[in-house]
Amino acid sequence: MNFEGLYSANFKLLDDTVSDWTNMLTKLKALKKDAHDGLHKKALTADWAGDNAEISREFVGKTAGEFGDALTQATSIRNIMQDTRDDLKAQQRRLKDAIERGRSKNLTVTASGDSFTVSENPDKKAPNGQSDVNALRDELDGIVRAATDIDTAASAALKALVNLTDHGFSDASYKDRDAAVSAVKEAERLAKLAKKAPGDLTTADFDALNAGLKKYADDPIFAERFATQLGAKQTLDFWSGLSQPYEHPELNHNRQKQFAELQKNLGLTLAAATQADTPEMSRWKNDIVNLGDQPVGKNNLSQGFQVMSNLMRWGNYDDQFLTSYGTKLIEAEKKYSLNGRQVPMAWQSFGIDTKLNHTGTDSGSDPMTGFLAALSNSPDAATDFFNAEFVTKDEDHEFKEEEEGKKEKRSLTNFDYLFEERDWPKESTDKGEDSTEGRNNLAMALEAATTGHPAGQMPTEETPPHSKDQAELMQRLVASVSDDPGRLTKYSYMSDSIGQITSEYLPDINRAMSDDSRGNTDKLFPIAGTPASLEHSDVTRLLVTLGQDPKANAAVEVGQAAYLGNLMDYHLNPNTPEELRYPQSPQTTIEDISRKSAEISGSLAVGRQEAIVGPAAKEAKDFADGVAQQKNAWSGAIGTGVGVGVSFIATPVGGAVASGVAGTVSSVVLEHIFQQSETDVLKDAGKKAGELWHHSRDSTFEMNQLAAQEAAKAHHLPYADQVADWARRSSEDGFNDASNNARHMADELETEIQPG
Repeated sequence: MNFEGLYSANFKLLDDTVSDWTNMLTKLKALKKDAHDGLHKKALTADWAGDNAEISREFVGKTAGEFGDALTQATSIRNIMQDTRDDLKAQQRRLKDAIERGRSKNLTVTASGDSFTVSENPDKKAPNGQSDVNALRDELDGIVRAATDIDTAASAALKALVNLTDHGFSDASYKDRDAAVSAVKEAERLAKLAKKAPGDLTTADFDALNAGLKKYADDPIFAERFATQLGAKQTLDFWSGLSQPYEHPELNHNRQKQFAELQKNLGLTLAAATQADTPEMSRWKNDIVNLGDQPVGKNNLSQGFQVMSNLMRWGNYDDQFLTSYGTKLIEAEKKYSLNGRQVPMAWQSFGIDTKLNHTGTDSGSDPMTGFLAALSNSPDAATDFFNAEFVTKDEDHEFKEEEEGKKEKRSLTNFDYLFEERDWPKESTDKGEDSTEGRNNLAMALEAATTGHPAGQMPTEETPPHSKDQAELMQRLVASVSDDPGRLTKYSYMSDSIGQITSEYLPDINRAMSDDSRGNTDKLFPIAGTPASLEHSDVTRLLVTLGQDPKANAAVEVGQAAYLGNLMDYHLNPNTPEELRYPQSPQTTIEDISRKSAEISGSLAVGRQEAIVGPAAKEAKDFADGVAQQKNAWSGAIGTGVGVGVSFIATPVGGAVASGVAGTVSSVVLEHIFQQSETDVLKDAGKKAGELWHHSRDSTFEMNQLAAQEAAKAHHLPYADQVADWARRSSEDGFNDASNNARHMADELETEIQPG
């Protein structure tokens, strides 16, 4: 912007633009409300079937969300434009005021092309002569420069905001131009610091980076600008160099405790950056993948995958980036493990390597550990990764299976390899203990991959029903644990995630326990999306295995209680359409539901009994505490009825099931479970197997009776005084089923007890 442009500027066009954007906000607010309250809510309760239940429903949800992003982006644009207009008007006023003051001092300002001149009037001199001329010239020059900076900064901010996405709208929100401009400037400043040679990085530089990345980690413009200004190679060089202890003894001495925080803040920033669709960010992501198997740093102590994976333990990374990264990482894994024949030696920590992870859980040498943490936050990418192929039958490897009496080579997915076959590199914590981080992250990534939501969270009404790929992965997981329960019992810290997975597949598990291929089990246990096809015996082994871990046991036990309440309400609800009803009498319906529910509880009880009485010798109190701890997790899910996964709640009558009545039935049943955990007689029961078994049995009977009673009472059914007897008799059968099944499998399950 030059002098003449500012002086003669007509801001009507800018006024009209700001006004148009303001009017647009009003329209977008209305569209957002219509999309959320109308389109989206209808989609959540619509009668979806087949692919529509998985694809169309999710598409409608994402489309409705775009209206919210459009409003956010439009608001940011309006704010930047409005702020810029007001500031430019202010600079124009300052310019004209300065010129008028100059006239009073006999000074004349003349525009000359892109510049201007200040001179004294020929007939009358300025009071202070040339000094007044120079002062006015400098003042005007400062005003023009300020206006130019405002205009340039606004242009940069608007371009950065709009360029964040190729398609759709960004959810980046900025209250004014200065906020967006500050993000850009701070990103460029911190990127320059990170480009320094590791030995030149001062304590002040370290503090500035840590504070800046923490403040702006979730700012889309900042994140994109920081990552692209730093560049892919220098991103890896920065973390690799910073993690070499002899490069900067001052930092290692003064800031060692802050390294983990910087690692997290940098990782969160890069995660946000990968969500941007700018050409520069696309090159960054592509370069990171290509540098994965290349040496990093001047001493070549690490490879790109090892460095980057340690920055991926936090944040939501772009799914496509994770897919490309995972594909290339598996290629490197196959190379270094000789197609799975040995520990991938390139990932083995020997205690002398650069310490790339500063959280204390492991050294960071195995890149699979950090990558799996990233997958645990990105469900779609996790599902794709675990279902992808590791080796085919035709490749050179030693994985075999029994086929028609002969050992034949088998193909493996990434799930098969990581969960069943991988020789994990030995890792230690900063206390010298064996690290559990790798396999624990594997379990969390599987939780995301099978459930459709990030690990450690409960499903919501927004979580789509299980897809075909998720269901097939669940099938492989259940079959794998059934084939070798030691895959969990040897690594019990994985069980909490597998327990949560199981709790969200309870409709599928109840179906499997019905052993019904021709009847109406699909109506007794309705499922939206793709059901997981599970074997009864596999499910029993899984439940007994999970029952041995307090957290896993609690997740399934509490989940089944909530599901039981929903299911009883669903079938006793007069509003359930006739064509969707289980075509049996109310008594048979309650008996069939109670029997399967009791079998699940009984199978868990077998596992719990083994854990307490068997070699593990766990405390009964741990199991009671595990149930009590589930209360916090369920606090926000009970009323919506979605805590056991949308595979049930998203049925064609999902709206009715999620009603206040369903929430009330489940709430009463759950409160019964929680109260039992708080006053649990097992806390003083000691190690007597009979006491443990009978307590679990009685508790299950009460739970099933209570669920039936509450549902019948809520709908004012004439047989409400009979349902408790129906539920009890069938519950006893179900618990006996669990006992008999477990007894027949005792050798396979390696239990030392005989239930019952």
